[in-house]
Order: sequence, then structure tokens, then C-alpha cells
Amino acid sequence: MPSNIELKVKIPSFRKYEKVLKTLELKPKEVLNQKDVYYEIKKGLLKLRIENGKNSIIEYSRNETSKNRVSNYNVLSLNDDTAEKFLGRVFNIKAVVEKKRILYLYKNTRIHLDKVKKLGNFIELESVVVRDNKSAVKEFNEVIDLLNLDTEKQIRKSYKDLIIKK
Repeated sequence: MPSNIELKVKIPSFRKYEKVLKTLELKPKEVLNQKDVYYEIKKGLLKLRIENGKNSIIEYSRNETSKNRVSNYNVLSLNDDTAEKFLGRVFNIKAVVEKKRILYLYKNTRIHLDKVKKLGNFIELESVVVRDNKSAVKEFNEVIDLLNLDTEKQIRKSYKDLIIKK
């Protein structure tokens, strides 16, 4: 099962981080309009991600309390645009998260500037699939330092949990 490391921090605006990314000569790779539909299951998490018109089912587990939020996940791509209706008949919906994500890539770390409907602005780091944990953590910490992120302000919950709490 693939895995990655994540970090999420709520921010007032993207301006400060966009300036840093520009000084690093990074440009947005793409803008992703995402809708994540979370379903109730017995173990782990299951969501349908609708991203710029494409559908994927993602099953994953993550220890929210560990130092590095490592996610283990599996992705199944779907070619059918009726996936949301189909899954809504099969599973109870737990939460829906809608966001606009501006994606930057620094080496093997994805930098997301997320505007989440009903929640606000966030910066989220996500290591690309972890193969060598030591080098992944080193690069991840390098990005945290470059962006001057305060890890004490890290949110150890998914957007799903924040929406449900609201």
C-alpha cells in the first residue's frame, strides 16, 4: 500500500506563501477543483474524489496523532461520471468537502494552497509516495523551513473532520 506524509496549517491568505514560492521559481502546476464525498465505513476512510471532472475512489488509513501524519492509501480510477450517485445509494454519506486547490511541486513534495468551502484557506504539504522514509522526511522538513511554517499550528484532522465539527 503506498504511503505519504502530510501537514496542514490554516492561513489567513495565500499571499505570503505565493511570494516564497515565486522566489523559489515555482509556478502552479495546475488548479484542481475538488469535491470529496466521504462515506461511512467500518474501518479507515473511503472517499470519492471528483477532480476537474475525473472520479477516483480512495481508501486510506492515517494515524492523526503521530508526529508525521503518514497516510496509507489505495486509489481506484473510475471512468463513469455516475459514481457519486451510485456510491450514494450504496453508502451513507458522512461529509462533503469542496475546495479549490492550487498545486505546486517542490522536488517530491506537493504544496497545496487550498480554499475550502465553509472552512477558509489552508496550506497543505504532501510528500509524493514515500519509498525512502528518511529522505522523504528530510525533504518534507526542508519545505516546512522554506515556507516558514509553524508546525505547532498543524491541524491533525482531515477537512472531513473539520466540516463535520462545524
